[in-house]
Amino acid sequence: MKHEDNLAPLPGVKTSLLSETEFPLVIESASGDVDIHTWLDNNKALLDKYLLSYGALLFRGFNLGEVDRFESFANKASTRLIGKYADLPEERGTDFVYKSTPYPDDKTIFYHNESSHMKQWPTRQFFACVLPSVEGGQTPIIDSRLFYNKLPEDFRVKCEQWGLTYIRNFIPGLDVSWQDFFKTTEKEAVEAHCLADGLECEWLSHGKLRISKTVEAIKNHPKTGEKIFFNQVQLHHPFFLDEMERDALLELFGVDGLPRNVTFGDRSEISDAQAQALLNICEQNSIKFYWQKGDLLMVDNMLIAHARLPFKGDRKILVAMGDMMELDQEAAIA
Repeated sequence: MKHEDNLAPLPGVKTSLLSETEFPLVIESASGDVDIHTWLDNNKALLDKYLLSYGALLFRGFNLGEVDRFESFANKASTRLIGKYADLPEERGTDFVYKSTPYPDDKTIFYHNESSHMKQWPTRQFFACVLPSVEGGQTPIIDSRLFYNKLPEDFRVKCEQWGLTYIRNFIPGLDVSWQDFFKTTEKEAVEAHCLADGLECEWLSHGKLRISKTVEAIKNHPKTGEKIFFNQVQLHHPFFLDEMERDALLELFGVDGLPRNVTFGDRSEISDAQAQALLNICEQNSIKFYWQKGDLLMVDNMLIAHARLPFKGDRKILVAMGDMMELDQEAAIA
């Protein structure tokens, strides 16, 4: 990944890279008395250029793990923060700050760009460390530009030709119900919601509902024009489930009835070997760092995919998102 050589220095702070990495850019106080919120007011335009170049910026030593300070920073660094985001639990006392994804401590949340399977997605995402775990718990990141360049040619060609289709089956008693997900008990309201969001909707027997959406996986970044791999394959493909869990779900529901799945847009399967190849790219090219209390990681969600590693001990990471992009808006920019 090549960074812009003509970026003006960021005044009042010192910058560095984590050992032997190309990103994220680490930003720390040069004198120990920088008010980061005032600094951001004065340097936002320049910071935006750095974000587009590096994809991820790690602010360290500014005590940004407190909810109020975190929300204030994210609000200043975005045009508009996103509220009522259904996929994450809200932090108490705020409409724009969330807890990180509730998922078993001993399991990995694999690499993904937030909401990349949906009609709209945040272009900026913020993570702040309230409490680092005793062991593990890193938030690995990979550059989506590099990811695109590393894709196997056959996989890339199919993505460019057909896109990806994400499939979700709502099965009574398993995971969240469609009533809770759509916040209605009326099938007509669900159908209207799906129509508005470009989702295919199919009512199945025994109270089941299947929704699916085909989206582009290879995009041009709307501001830089660079090719990126923008996806959630690893959150949907059954290859990434524990083997026992995968076998049980396949036996109960079959491939078509899995709670989540992803195929190419022509509905041909993504093989386990192809899924493994994607994971290999991430493992070989991702950046992992240990959280320090008060750290804030700011990413361009289209340029950076993130994950979460297993951990031991208490861990608390805050999340905020801003500057929503929609398919229609993206097309207008392009």
